[in-house]
Amino acid sequence: MSRCLSSAPGIVIAIDGPSGSGKSSVSREVARRLGLHYLDTGAMYRALTWWVSEQAIDLSDHSRLAEAARTFPLELSLDPDERHVRVGGTDVTEDIRGEVVTSAVSAVAADPGVRRGLIETQRRLMDDSRVNGTGIVAEGRDITTVVARDADVRVLLTASAAERQRRRLAEAGEATARTMAARDAADAKVNEFMTAAPGVSLVDTTSLGFDEVVEEVLRLVDAARE
Repeated sequence: MSRCLSSAPGIVIAIDGPSGSGKSSVSREVARRLGLHYLDTGAMYRALTWWVSEQAIDLSDHSRLAEAARTFPLELSLDPDERHVRVGGTDVTEDIRGEVVTSAVSAVAADPGVRRGLIETQRRLMDDSRVNGTGIVAEGRDITTVVARDADVRVLLTASAAERQRRRLAEAGEATARTMAARDAADAKVNEFMTAAPGVSLVDTTSLGFDEVVEEVLRLVDAARE
């Protein structure tokens, strides 16, 4: 099923949720079906983590971390059909999903200066999409509560702990699944992504198929446009 958003140019859709909730794949598909840009904010934190490691920046050096967040040479595709991340000309699309980055990204993301720098960039990208009329689906850990509180549609995807672990194992293998679960626990101390904030629609994906989740998000988009 395809939809046209010509009557709502520049729409911003924010989708939140823990790992295993389906937010990345659902967000890409929603963007694809609606002809919108797609912003993976988690990839930005992962790319920065890769860069920090390459530059041998000490994670206790908060000023250097904050500076890196503002200035590191990131190239991030906003096309839901063309997934690539480059830093300083190096393609890190696969590297940033590996266990090395996954195990370190929470520590980088917890730095207040890093968060300020990347949130500023994320908001600028969303503002640009609103102004130029392309529209965007942005997904991330705190996108509905911090980064894009003024998004036209805000959705929190969730699932039972057992179902999220099952999905993580299927997608990433046991070692990475354990790391991702630990990251959820660490990230929950920095931002709330398990409970829907006021104005945010909750979609429990535990017993839903992929297409059913996508259709539910699209229904929420349609309702917001009425």
